[in-house]
Amino acid sequence: MSIELYWEDFTVGRRFELGSHEVTREEVIEFAQRYDPQPFHIDEEAAGRSVFGGLIASGWHTASMVMRMMCDGYLLRSASLGSPGVDNLRWVKPVRPGDVLRAHMTVLESRPSMSKPDRGIVKSKWEVFNQNDELVMSMEGYGMFLRRPAE
Repeated sequence: MSIELYWEDFTVGRRFELGSHEVTREEVIEFAQRYDPQPFHIDEEAAGRSVFGGLIASGWHTASMVMRMMCDGYLLRSASLGSPGVDNLRWVKPVRPGDVLRAHMTVLESRPSMSKPDRGIVKSKWEVFNQNDELVMSMEGYGMFLRRPAE
């Protein structure tokens, strides 16, 4: 994949639509069995008796699904250098099998690196909604991107 997006393309206020993903029962259970085997993520009967009233995806699974949406939405065609971290991760509403998640990213801040002139730092906010337009997850974080090379 070719690089289309450099630090200069992440201007404050720019919004990237990240597509959608339908959550399946199988992926909820598979992820949870491997990484977060709490009963309300892996056992439909136990989940039904829980405060959630049914099977729900792990919050970490939701974040992972959004990470894939980010890659497909912009990261894989950008000059990304990774991220120093995420802040304010919030799981607002449970994600259930059958939900269709959609997400967008909005650039909050953008500044050149003081120590490395070939790159810049972008602070963004990601918001994730279900098919009913209910916010299910939000987070803020930073990305590092190379600056556009001089022509």
